[in-house]
Amino acid sequence: MQKIVSCALAALLTSASVPSLAAAQNREHQQMAADVRMLQEQTQNLANTLAALNVALADSLEALNARLDQADESARQIAADHRVAIDSVGEGVRVMRERSNDTNVRMGELREELEALRLTVQALQMVTMAPPPVLDPDAPVDLEASDTLPELPAPLPLPTTAGLSPTRLYETARADYFAGQWTSAINGFDAFLRAFPRSEQSDDAQFHIGETHYAQNAWTAAIAAYNQVIQNYLGTNAVPDALYKRGLAEEHLGEMEAARISWEAVADNFPDSDAGRLAGQNLDRLGGTP
Repeated sequence: MQKIVSCALAALLTSASVPSLAAAQNREHQQMAADVRMLQEQTQNLANTLAALNVALADSLEALNARLDQADESARQIAADHRVAIDSVGEGVRVMRERSNDTNVRMGELREELEALRLTVQALQMVTMAPPPVLDPDAPVDLEASDTLPELPAPLPLPTTAGLSPTRLYETARADYFAGQWTSAINGFDAFLRAFPRSEQSDDAQFHIGETHYAQNAWTAAIAAYNQVIQNYLGTNAVPDALYKRGLAEEHLGEMEAARISWEAVADNFPDSDAGRLAGQNLDRLGGTP
């Protein structure tokens, strides 16, 4: 009997606790649903915030890119302006350099003209300062011819270079040389050397005298002229050519040993010049090396 009562009480207690447990579970589900809704709302808010931030970031990037493009365009414009300014300055410097060179050339020509005028004045002074004729006071006087003046000596002739600048005189002689007017060319170069012995073109004038003799097959005279270049104009650009051409003239005379010496001199001392290379070829032809 007691056992039956215990079972009944247990069943009664169990039936009484079932609604309480169901109610507790329902409240828990409701709480969880509320938490989920809150999380969803927070997630939506975060999404909205991120979207707004993305829009703001895109706007900022667009504005920044626009400013960078503007700055780049400004930099390109400034660089272009600087380039134009530099080109303009460079062009101005080039023009000034050309004008300076022209001025230097003109000043050189004026110096030559002044030197020519000075020599002309000196020549005129020599003519005008010639001493008057000396009359003998004891000489008999011819009364019938007393109205005639004594015969004056002929005036001294002016030099042929009077009034000519070095450049004009040198170019005239060169023109005669290239025209085959050998005598006029030699006379012109000789006159140039007498009138302007210190000119920068003196070595070339002396070398052209040798070239003029060489063109006429006057080998001995050509050698003598080339020797004048070698002896009197050391350090000038005419010396290698004079040595080489002297060797050629000596070869024409059959003086092969002298020609070898001339070519060895130019090949040893001026190996990088055209004359030095040609001399080396001639030495190889003769079976010798410089």
